[in-house]
Amino acid sequence: MPARGREHTTSFNGGKVTEEAQFRATGRRKTSVARVILRPGEGKVVVNRRPFEHYFHSEALRQEVQQPLVATETAGKFDLLVNAQGGGIHGQAGAVRLGIARALVIFNPELRSKLRQGGFLTRDPRAKERKKYGQKGARKRFQFSKR
Repeated sequence: MPARGREHTTSFNGGKVTEEAQFRATGRRKTSVARVILRPGEGKVVVNRRPFEHYFHSEALRQEVQQPLVATETAGKFDLLVNAQGGGIHGQAGAVRLGIARALVIFNPELRSKLRQGGFLTRDPRAKERKKYGQKGARKRFQFSKR
């Protein structure tokens, strides 16, 4: 039985049967969920059927997403297929980053220490705090009047 998240697909290409390894992982951040499929390739990244550059417009977000690949010196060695749902663009970027890091660990468990050191395997627990009844917001109270 293959390791968790590791999947082998067999495709039929013009009479040749090829076996290709895929490494699947999920990342979450705030309310965003990103499902990442890592395949050996030339570095193409597709997010929600759109090129990576068109989905994440900001250079800072693009760098955040690629941090695990740069830290492990695997940038350009994998094709990434990402499905990101929920939340906003920043939360999705964080979810994709975590998903990529987890997929890299499934691909090569020796990368775990490098990714752990960079903080890429830690799920950021910060989320929006709920509004409480009897208050204006999560922490803010209604204006107090003495008289």
